[in-house]
Amino acid sequence: MKSRIYLDHAATTPARPQAIAALAAAAAVVGNPSSVHSGGRTANGIVETARDRIAAWAGCRADAIIFTSGGTEALALALNTPQRVLAGATEHSAVLAARPDAALVPVDADGVIDLAALAALLAAGPALVAVQHANNETGVVQPIAEVAALVAAAGSRLLVDAVQSAGKLPLPHADFVAISAHKLGGVPGTGALIARDPAGLTPVQRGGGQERGHRGGTPNLPGIAAFAAAIDSPADWNRVAVLRETLEARLAATIHGAGAPRLPNISNIALPGVAAATQVMRLDLAGIMVSAGAACSSGKVHASHVLAAMGLGDAAGEAIRVSLGPDTLGSDIDAFAAAWLAMAGARDRHAA
Repeated sequence: MKSRIYLDHAATTPARPQAIAALAAAAAVVGNPSSVHSGGRTANGIVETARDRIAAWAGCRADAIIFTSGGTEALALALNTPQRVLAGATEHSAVLAARPDAALVPVDADGVIDLAALAALLAAGPALVAVQHANNETGVVQPIAEVAALVAAAGSRLLVDAVQSAGKLPLPHADFVAISAHKLGGVPGTGALIARDPAGLTPVQRGGGQERGHRGGTPNLPGIAAFAAAIDSPADWNRVAVLRETLEARLAATIHGAGAPRLPNISNIALPGVAAATQVMRLDLAGIMVSAGAACSSGKVHASHVLAAMGLGDAAGEAIRVSLGPDTLGSDIDAFAAAWLAMAGARDRHAA
């Protein structure tokens, strides 16, 4: 069987060994965290210890952490408000689908939010402003400090989607920050909303009043334990950044968003004339797993709304996302570069 090279870490990254161990240990605990007997108290102790560890890592109060099923639910919880919403035009679909009524703030050709346009929209009155810390398709890092200053001056609130940036960059200061375990070496099905003032939240998922009334349903005890364990193993992102730079130099291709600060592990690579879905399939046949845009559309490949918002027109459907992880090797980069260059060469021969 052909060896498989995984270069889709922005979609999900493999669970770290210590996270898997914590998952298994917590799964063996018999008790609902809401039960008052000894088994329930043991389970609740695991949840609260994890909350304390994640809060210390995030630099916030423990009661600011609200566990959710992932980043999507965390964003939906913060967005479940009658308040007017402003959102960057390149926000994740989890934001745009949760609030289709949001006024979109334009971005420049690199995908960086237009601060003047944001200020103009804020002048119309208070709003909840949703801005990604770093884009999931291009890795472009937004000027969150400047955004936060504008939002605060307007008497508004800021929601930051830090699902991609958490663990790679310090978490920003905001009214709400969304994070997800499986992007950090935890397991899917667990995330958190960090809320500066949780009292004003309106639950999306109602039930038995768990998470201090902010999120109903029995907590995902194994996933939460794995989440806390995963953050104890920081990655060497400087090494990953060197690999990413090597990859881009080898290809000599157009890299979308390259003119802005980016995360160390994401490259959005253009190959004009070849549909993104075709590129993904050809690379998969070569044993290399990448994606086209976000991996949140039930396996479908569409032209990227992120690249479209950056003004790329038809080219928005002719790019792939390559995302590296802590365990990516130089040999993985070599294999990808060879396969991509072969694909580009086949396109050129066909065009000739």
